[in-house]
Amino acid sequence: MKKQQINTEFSVYTFSELPENYQQLLVKAKEQTANAYVPYSHFSVGAAVLLENGEIFAGNNQENAAYPSGLCAERVALFYANAQRPEIPVRALAIAAKTNGEFVENPISPCGACRQVMLETETRFAKPISLLLYGKNEIYVFDRVTDILPLSFTEASMKK
Repeated sequence: MKKQQINTEFSVYTFSELPENYQQLLVKAKEQTANAYVPYSHFSVGAAVLLENGEIFAGNNQENAAYPSGLCAERVALFYANAQRPEIPVRALAIAAKTNGEFVENPISPCGACRQVMLETETRFAKPISLLLYGKNEIYVFDRVTDILPLSFTEASMKK
């Protein structure tokens, strides 16, 4: 037997240290938390997608009594952007969350299903997608989706 290790590198920023376009993206993600439909969890998540052409598409989580019929904010935003501009690559995705009316202190991480959808989008365009995870205390920035989904499952995994 041998052991191996997987390491993930990311940057930690304050809001004011971010480039202006990332600040705008985070503001959109934070705004989207106000429109989330969360009567069960009371955990509002907003996401905003920056396309390569500078357009921003946003979404929020939508719950349903018939769980798991709802949808996470990240997938809402990505699917909306891909439906409207299927030929334009995604450059960045920002995620913000609040609970009890307050933004979370530390960044939240996307669920496994959202990570897989992000990976598919990154793979589809063959371009890295930067991820911005917002917390009041700090913001995590990952250079690509594969940084948060090591040993990922892609189309290449299904080939002989």
